Amino acid sequence: MSVPLDRLYNFLHDIVNHDITIYRFWPHGSKKLEHLKPLVENKHWFLHMTSPPIIFHDQEPLNFCYWTTEDFVQHWKNHVINYELNPLLHLDSQQANYQISLHLRGLIDKNLYDYVLLVHSEKNSQAIHTYGQHGFLPVYYWAHAMIAADWFRYAVHDPVLQYDTHKFTQDFLIYNRAWSGTREYRLYFLDQVVRAGLTKHCRTSFSPEDSGVHYSQHVFVNPRLSIGTTDLDTVLPLNTHNSDASADYNNQDYAQTGMEIVLETLFDDDRWHLTEKALRPIACGKPFMLVATAGSLKYLRSYGFETFDDFIDESYDLETDPVARLSAVIREMARISALSSTDKIVLWRRLHLIAARNKQRFFSSEWQTSIVQEYLDNMNQALTTVNQHCTGKHWEQAKNINRGRSPDELEQISSYLKSRQNSIPI
Repeated sequence: MSVPLDRLYNFLHDIVNHDITIYRFWPHGSKKLEHLKPLVENKHWFLHMTSPPIIFHDQEPLNFCYWTTEDFVQHWKNHVINYELNPLLHLDSQQANYQISLHLRGLIDKNLYDYVLLVHSEKNSQAIHTYGQHGFLPVYYWAHAMIAADWFRYAVHDPVLQYDTHKFTQDFLIYNRAWSGTREYRLYFLDQVVRAGLTKHCRTSFSPEDSGVHYSQHVFVNPRLSIGTTDLDTVLPLNTHNSDASADYNNQDYAQTGMEIVLETLFDDDRWHLTEKALRPIACGKPFMLVATAGSLKYLRSYGFETFDDFIDESYDLETDPVARLSAVIREMARISALSSTDKIVLWRRLHLIAARNKQRFFSSEWQTSIVQEYLDNMNQALTTVNQHCTGKHWEQAKNINRGRSPDELEQISSYLKSRQNSIPI
């Protein structure tokens, strides 16, 4: 299926009462420098210059060092210098180095603002401070909350999601499509599920290869999460889902399992970055345990959702050591799976009462409006700041590589800067 994320970005553009220029990676999911493109093409050059630039980096966790200096050098050589429209213009090394030093800011169209707004979706993050120290003005909103409200909108009407706890055939639903990168902990988790004898209680599957690498050849960033098991693909069903699967839900999976074990994108990390994965069971009225970074349940509760600590041991969420946190989740799964059939039905009923309240909140206009309002509040505050720092200093430094502005254009820009300096405290 196609995931039309540009609809979201057009919405976020249009509700801001200010001229802005949004950049996002297109195609979505790419991180190639040449794919950082404006949402709307062909704006007049002066509107580009005088509209605050905004990079949306809200789908994936921030990683300032993802691109090396050499990546930026090659980008400038391949996509700027070699394609300069005017062969008489000369891009000397000093000017090129200056643009490269601006990181992602150097890739967007020239403008007069000292800051570039960076819209992201994480908290408790050192990466935010790193970007802030390099000329970016970070703006937080929970992107995946808006996305989940769209992707799972039919769950509020789905009659299959009216649960009969007597009909659950397995205790745990575990979606586990990918395990590379920040998701490598999922290999260790599944290994522990198998070792604990929990596979018969789980509806799950496994992909032996991810990003072209077999799991037996994966080099773990955190060696403490390494596994010696080589037969996971023989004891677990084969996963056949593609990357779009997270944009949907399977009502039969939810109708036949007691609770979901949510495996988030970030786990072995300090940041709070919850995606649609954490919101899917909420939208479907299903209880869950959240395998994510420490404190993620607290993050969810800050948005008004209930968790299940009256009936489930949620102390795992407070455990900062990743191995110990996974072990705590496995122990609680083992405890629940060992309950008698009668006790399980009682537990499922209690948990689903809480889950039903979460679902009601998720689909309430009050909650969904609050997510949009949080974005607007944070964006308006950032725009106030960025408008107070519009000196044109980067443009002054780089104007010689700005493809030959005419004297009239330069005069128009200078007049604009003078008018701003007279009206806004710098």
